[in-house]
Amino acid sequence: MSRSIKKETLLKVAEQLFYEHGFRGVGLKQIISEANVATMTLYNHFPSKDNLVEEVLKQREERYWSYLDSHVEMDSDSPFILAVEAHGRWLKEQSYKGDMFLRAIEDYAGTDNEIENIARGHKAKLLKYFQLLAQRKGKENKRDLANQFALLLEGTTSMTTLIGAEKATEHSIAMARTLVQHTS
Repeated sequence: MSRSIKKETLLKVAEQLFYEHGFRGVGLKQIISEANVATMTLYNHFPSKDNLVEEVLKQREERYWSYLDSHVEMDSDSPFILAVEAHGRWLKEQSYKGDMFLRAIEDYAGTDNEIENIARGHKAKLLKYFQLLAQRKGKENKRDLANQFALLLEGTTSMTTLIGAEKATEHSIAMARTLVQHTS
């Protein structure tokens, strides 16, 4: 395996394990074992577990935004609905057990670290994303609308663990339509 392939393998295995078992529930030995790499290979790419977690979160965020951007046409009649639908598909495909960013905030809160900053930054970017949509659609209450849609997506994510992604998304789309109608 080449160096970059080993790094990608480490990131993929680490993300899967962190997602399935939590950040605190997975040790580096398990990641090394399941990635089938030498201990030094991990440390050559990531000086610490925190550095590995940071990179996992950055890559996951990049994939999320790429996914959302590929499914949402900003100039469509209702980019808000498209964003909710895309988020629902993401949940079904990638995030059926809850939100990795919220887990990171919970696990690393108050420890003055980059992990919490990355996770909180992701949530802040979600608010800005909806503010931009509202601005492009000429909505006067763009901040309120952004907060409402961010809450809607966060609630959808939370409910996915209880009722499944399809049902949670179905409910959130209905709510999103109501929000859009009341802000026209």
